[in-house]
Order: sequence, then structure tokens, then C-alpha cells
Amino acid sequence: MLSDFALERRRWDPRWGGIYLGEMTGAVGEEEVGSGPSPADDRWLTAGVKGIGSASLLADAGHEIPTALLPSLLTSTLGAPAAALGVIEGVSDGLAGLARLGGGALADDPRRRQRVAVGGYTTTAVLSAATAGATAAWQVAILRAGAWTARGLRVPSRNALLADVVPKAAYGRAYGFERAMDNLGAIIGPLFALVLVAAVGTRWAIAFSVIPGLLAAVAIVYAIRHTPKPAKTDHEPIRIKIRPVLRGTLGRLMIGVTIFEVGNCAATLLILRATDLLAPGRDTDTATQLAIGLYVAYNAAATLVSVPAGHVGDRTSAPRTLVVGVAAFAVAYTVFAIGPDSVLGLAPAFVAAGIGIGIVETAEHSAVASMAPTHLRGSAFGLLAAVQSGGNLAASAVAGILYTTASPAWAFGFLAAAMVTSMIVLTATSQSRPNTPASTS
Repeated sequence: MLSDFALERRRWDPRWGGIYLGEMTGAVGEEEVGSGPSPADDRWLTAGVKGIGSASLLADAGHEIPTALLPSLLTSTLGAPAAALGVIEGVSDGLAGLARLGGGALADDPRRRQRVAVGGYTTTAVLSAATAGATAAWQVAILRAGAWTARGLRVPSRNALLADVVPKAAYGRAYGFERAMDNLGAIIGPLFALVLVAAVGTRWAIAFSVIPGLLAAVAIVYAIRHTPKPAKTDHEPIRIKIRPVLRGTLGRLMIGVTIFEVGNCAATLLILRATDLLAPGRDTDTATQLAIGLYVAYNAAATLVSVPAGHVGDRTSAPRTLVVGVAAFAVAYTVFAIGPDSVLGLAPAFVAAGIGIGIVETAEHSAVASMAPTHLRGSAFGLLAAVQSGGNLAASAVAGILYTTASPAWAFGFLAAAMVTSMIVLTATSQSRPNTPASTS
């Protein structure tokens, strides 16, 4: 009944932390497509974007501390077997993946997504730090599972909030900035862990991780304060919506994204491959240190490329940029399959994989924000996060089995083949009209 009335649309203006309410006419669920970005669209680094980026940096730095120290806590301090670590991490990652899908349904409601984001950051920080007081492995398991569930719930809300504070023409740069901050946190966190362990020991180091974690919650509150108040006062019903999200161009894009994620293994497999290749002629500790150094280069490359990748995506289209990122992974996995046994030979592969993940994560988030209908944006981000989690689990499991039963070359050959297949599907998708929202019916 409102289709004949004037509706309000979001337009760019720094007076509202990046949003100005102007007028448009059109049917409910329709979105006006402008002729191009206005000059003001370049002002994308708003207070809201800075707040969300800071939250990602602080949260990642915070939870990387207990993650890095968890093996030592379980085996050396609590005397648990190494198998306990695998079970705890596997269950926690599985719960996080399911929580991301459920978190998408919560994030469809603009008001609810704000509360979920704040609660998710706070709960993750408190439960992660609480493992410092654990006296048995089962206590660590419960706390870790709870922290990772809260982390999974908050992800779709954070991503949907970011789309609320920037114009559509700047999605790539905004999501690139958030990914860069997240990757920077992944570098800072383990370094903090090393310093804290040397100064206060393992338990206190884990306990102190609550400080950056709670600061992340403060940062997300700051971002919310610079987000325009939702116009709607009624709450969206909590339902997991998958079929409506997969209509239109976004559904076709998700096919290519799913194939990519099935070939996107955990970075630990890259470290293992490097360690095995560098071990001959060196002691194990030296090979491990060199492999970790290469992994730092991977994270640094991802950090540096994220914002430029988003800028290119804003100028062209997110699906086309996504193809470039997948191609970088195909090159990296091919090198790992060949197996050079020197740091100079492996460094380009780690850098290429880092560039790939920096581009892909930015482009995936930008594409979903652009293509998903506004009222389904939370569900779309929840589905993307679930695909990422499930795909990574499948990729790591299959590649790990091939690595052990066949050879490392077969494992990375499988991953490279998945990347090539994804490139073909995504290239076909990128030829269609970019940034076309799915049907809102």
C-alpha cells in the first residue's frame, strides 16, 4: 500500500556519519540506481568505518593471543593430550560456522544487528580471556566453544553495519579497510602473545587479552553512534532465509564463491608444506621459524592489498576483482604443488596467496553488500560466512587427507584445480550486469 508514496532513500552526507536522508519515489523494495557516484562518494572513510575497522583490529589482536597460547595451556599447563586441541578447535570452528548462519537472520533487523554486534564482541572477549582460569581441558572446551559461537554470531551484523555507513559506490574501499585492519590484528596478536608470555606467563597473557577485546566492543559502540537510526520501528522476524538470497545475480555469484571456498584451505597447511620443504638440511625449529616468517609475509600482503583491491572493485565491479584474487590463489597453489625447497622459491607463493585472500575477502563482502536486497543483507552475509566456514573445513579436510595418503603435490593440485574451476564460473558471472540485487519478493 506504500508503493505510491514518496520513500526516503539514503544518500551520502558526512553530517550523519556518512548518511543523509533525501527523497525518492518508487515501489517498496526497489532501489534507485543513480547514473554514477557523486563527488562526495569519495569521502568513504567516515567515523563509522573507522570504528568498525578499529573493532576488527582490536578484536583480532585480542583473540589471537589465547589462540596462539592455547596449545601451551592445554598440553604444558593442564597436561591434556595433543588430540584435545584438535577436538576443541574442530568443535569450536563448527559452532562458529553454524552461528554465522543464524547470526545472519538476526542481522536482517537494523536495530537487532547493533545489539548483536556489541554483545558478540563483548562475549568473545570475556570468554576467551576466561580460559586463563581453566583447571581442566573440558573447561577450556566450553569457554572456547562459547567464545567462537559469539564470534560467529557477530560477523554478519558487523558486515551489515558497515554497509549502513557508506554509499554503495564506496563499498569496496570500506570492506577493504575493514579486512586490512583485521589482517593487521592477526599480525599484532601473536606478537603481543610473545611479549606477554615473557613478561607475565601464559595464564596472565591470556587474561590480558580481554583488554583489546573489550576495546573492540567500545569501538563498535562508537561506530553505531555514527550510524543513522533505522527508520523502521518494528522488528524483522528471526528466520534463516536462504532461497530469497540466492535469487538473481547473487545466487550465481555464490556458486563460484562456494567452489573457491572448497579450495581455500587453512593457512596452517601452507605452513606445514613450507616446513616440510625447508626441513632437509636444517633442524626442525629453524624450518618452522622460516615457515612462520613466510606466513607473516602472507598476512602483510593481505593487509596491504585489501584497500587498493576495494578501490579497483568500486571502479570496475566486485565480481571481476574477485576473479583476480582467485587467480592469485591458483598461481600460489601451483607453486606449492611443484614444491620449491628454498625460501626464495616459496616466498612468491605465500605473497600470492596473501594477495589472493586480501582481494577475495574484500570483493566477496563488497559484492554481497551491493547485490543483496537491503532487508536481506544480514541473511546474505550470514550465508556467505557459513559458506566460507564450511568450505574452508572441507578444503582443509580433503587436502589434509590427500597430503597424507597420496602426496603434497596431489593435495595442492586439487586446490589449484578448484581455483581454476571457480575462476571459470566467476568469470561468467562477472559478464552479467554487476551489482544487481536479488529479487525482493
